[in-house]
Amino acid sequence: MKIPQMITAELRRLTSTRMSVIALIALLAVPILYGGLYLWANQDPYGNLSSVPVALVVDDQGAQVNGQQRNLGDEAAEQLLDSDTFEWHRVSSDAADAGLSAGDFDFIVTLPADFTEAVASLSSDSPRQADIELRTNDANNYLASTIGTQAVARIQASVAKKVVDEAGLSLLDALHTIRVSLVDATNGATQLVDGLGTAKNGSSQLASGSATLADGSAQLADGTAQLSSGADQLRDGSASLRDGSARVADGAQQVAGGVDRIDDAARQVGSIAQDAANRLPEARADIAKALADAGLTQARIDEILSRLDPVAERLTAANEQVQSTVGQINQLDDGARQVADGSASVASGADTLANGASTLADGAATAASGAAQLRDGSAQLRDGASQLDSGIGQLQTGATQLRDGLASGVQQIPDSDDATRKAQAAAISDPVAVGTSAVTKAQNYGAGLAPFFAALAGWIGIYALFLIVKPVSKRAITALRSPVRVTLAGWLTPAGLGALQMVGLFTVLAIALQFSFANPWAALGILLFASATYAAIVLALNVWLGSVGQFLGLVLMVLQLVTAGGTFPWQTLPAPLAALHHVLPMGYVVDAMRQVMYGGDVSRVGPDLLVLGAWMLGGVALAALGVTRMTHHRTLRDLQPSLIG
Repeated sequence: MKIPQMITAELRRLTSTRMSVIALIALLAVPILYGGLYLWANQDPYGNLSSVPVALVVDDQGAQVNGQQRNLGDEAAEQLLDSDTFEWHRVSSDAADAGLSAGDFDFIVTLPADFTEAVASLSSDSPRQADIELRTNDANNYLASTIGTQAVARIQASVAKKVVDEAGLSLLDALHTIRVSLVDATNGATQLVDGLGTAKNGSSQLASGSATLADGSAQLADGTAQLSSGADQLRDGSASLRDGSARVADGAQQVAGGVDRIDDAARQVGSIAQDAANRLPEARADIAKALADAGLTQARIDEILSRLDPVAERLTAANEQVQSTVGQINQLDDGARQVADGSASVASGADTLANGASTLADGAATAASGAAQLRDGSAQLRDGASQLDSGIGQLQTGATQLRDGLASGVQQIPDSDDATRKAQAAAISDPVAVGTSAVTKAQNYGAGLAPFFAALAGWIGIYALFLIVKPVSKRAITALRSPVRVTLAGWLTPAGLGALQMVGLFTVLAIALQFSFANPWAALGILLFASATYAAIVLALNVWLGSVGQFLGLVLMVLQLVTAGGTFPWQTLPAPLAALHHVLPMGYVVDAMRQVMYGGDVSRVGPDLLVLGAWMLGGVALAALGVTRMTHHRTLRDLQPSLIG
């Protein structure tokens, strides 16, 4: 019996009765129903979250935020109710609890009474976090807890972004105001530096003038000291003259003999007095000019000169008296003979001269004292002007540093307009933008699960077929036919039926569910190859172990259900199961399907198919060995009917 004949005989047996046909069709539909219905139900669950009922409880009482009365709980509630993220229901706390217990709500989101107050505390001395309460009930749905946690995280991020956006805008506006003030301060500091520069020039001139004044006043003090000394001498001489004139009255003849000496002395005294009187206007003018050059006001100059005028007047009066006396002495020289007759008058004039000389001496002493005070005052003025010049220089340096510092501060604060500050505040509130890119990307959640469930459905389909398909033809074994042909016929029959299953499943995925395939023909080929591999494995188990082998096929399906890495990454598995991932074939089917379905690395498909090919050849070879054993060593177990059928 040839292979096609054995396959045909098995197919005739499977379709011999109406119930057999129904059973065959039902088993052929198992992977289509399993894979199609499951992937249809989970095609896009995240896109249907708007149908998930969620209770929203807002107990927020509001508070002052950035100087305004706000209720962030109500604002957040309005945004949530307007969104389509979930089926939001704003209810009371009691109604929410009752609905969660009854299963009317999957979870509860509560914004407490102090929600806004806690948010506002961020700008106070006692900041604290605002709470968003999430209540779940795993008895309703476990995944609802995970979804609720993600929802609360989004609410938290949304509220935080809004608050930080507003606070950031307020901060940037304040910085802009500070910048404007700094610009004004910089301009003022610039004007201050310019003014201090002018003041520095004036203080330098004042220091120079005060130094000149100090030198002039020192010379004046020396001159008045000399004048005082001469006046003292004059006073002493006039006193002597007064005494001599008295003796002249007693001895006119002696006076006549000494007239020449008196005349010479009188001329000298007159010359000295006249020189002193002539120097007074010049000295007064020099003092006035020095004071004016020093920057003193005219009133101050007049005040200082007024203290010297009485001295000048006294010197002038004394000079006049001296000159008068000199004239009298001259007359005495002209009329020495008349001295005796006018000795009383000479004595009286000498007394007057003595008094005038005394007055001149006193005035000269006063002038000398005033000049000394002027010298000391001008020296103090010189020192003060020097200190003022130095202080203004330091002040100018400090003002320059202040101006430069203010200008630097202005440069460090950007000059932005309202639109820029709003954009900056938005960036501050959400500083990190997550950019996602994918080498490959599944169409949706269902498409992401499709490679795994297609691979699993293929195994389920083959397993179900072996419930009615006989692993090998007992007639062929009894007739001692070729073990290889018997094995191939026993493998190709379920492999062919499995191919029909995979074509039907692929049609559902590509057309009914409209999953996109980057390489559709390659995907179909992988499904066909995987189904044939599964058929070889289950065939070998049945040939060697019979009903126990069929059961082990179920065990292998369960193992691969958890080790194939179809949902979570296989690296999250416990170590023993992770090791099985590298051995069992379904994980390689999943990997190959992902590459051709999503447009991944096609070079990975080859190694996956090599592993599947090894399982296929190994299964067929092992089944052939089992058939060979059966043709040579028949046992009672081989003659007993299978418990499954």
